[in-house]
Amino acid sequence: MDNIPPNRKALEEALGLSEEILKNLELSEIPLTNIALKTCRLARLLNDSDVQKIMEYEASGYPSTPTGLSPDIYKLAVVADREFQLKDSKTRQITSYVYIESIEELEYQTKIAEKALDAAKDRDVSVSSANPYQTVFTPVGNWYERQQIRDSASKAAKRLSSRRSFIYRYVLRKHYELKFSGIADDIFSRIRGRVDSNIGDFVPDAINKLSAAYDNLLSDNPEDWSNAVHGCRRILQDLADAIFPPTEDRIIQIEGKEKAIKLGKDNYINRIKAYVTDHSKSERFAEIVGSHLRFLGDRLDSVFQAAQKGSHDVIVSREEADRYVIYTYLIVGDVLSLMK
Repeated sequence: MDNIPPNRKALEEALGLSEEILKNLELSEIPLTNIALKTCRLARLLNDSDVQKIMEYEASGYPSTPTGLSPDIYKLAVVADREFQLKDSKTRQITSYVYIESIEELEYQTKIAEKALDAAKDRDVSVSSANPYQTVFTPVGNWYERQQIRDSASKAAKRLSSRRSFIYRYVLRKHYELKFSGIADDIFSRIRGRVDSNIGDFVPDAINKLSAAYDNLLSDNPEDWSNAVHGCRRILQDLADAIFPPTEDRIIQIEGKEKAIKLGKDNYINRIKAYVTDHSKSERFAEIVGSHLRFLGDRLDSVFQAAQKGSHDVIVSREEADRYVIYTYLIVGDVLSLMK
């Protein structure tokens, strides 16, 4: 489930929800249990199934049996920073445990301990309760028991603070991830708009191919991601044919030795590089574009050759396909800047 990327609508809702949760936490606007449930929804929007389940347990308590917690629930409790260690006073052996109380129970424990400490200011008290919602305070004169109350208050407060901190860290991390993703989308949208509006003047058919490649990225089908990559290869081939038609090899000097640069029909990357070299006033610009072209061309060709052999496992993720489409837009944009 976590491998399924959330759609754009879910991401937009998640960004707004993350802002709302951070405000709730920073201003202590609502109970922490309610915040945990809202964080559960945030995790669901992002297809983060582990954190979604953790937040459900944070609100309701981690389910246990007389024999303890199941391994999968214990693992989630560890992820939620609920693990602690105790040393046996006799054997000196250290054993790991997790506390399983819900946030609501921790809040209740904290309030009861605070009341007990307030009462202890005037007289020594002990706290007893058969019913968790009916607590009885009785006078005692035992310093050890008063210290137990203080320790109980401190432990409950620390655990409650840990829950707040765990939720805050998760929501803050997701908030910045979503915000950065939105910035990246805006940048790509500007580049895409600039390329789409200009490339039609030089390579008319490329507009449809670019649009098809972008649409393929929105699909959940891995074959469509590969088709997006194949579309990028065809776009660069069309661009090369338009700006630098196939011609005879070019001979260049490298450290006193002659080297032939192939500029035939299949050498579309070399032809685009040759155009950039011939028209750029900046040697550094030509080097950078040439480096990007070499990397992208090698990868696009390897994907194409693998597809020709019947292999469909070359594009392993949508993120990889995203990268090649973005690189294609960047390179086409650089070339268009020279053509203008």
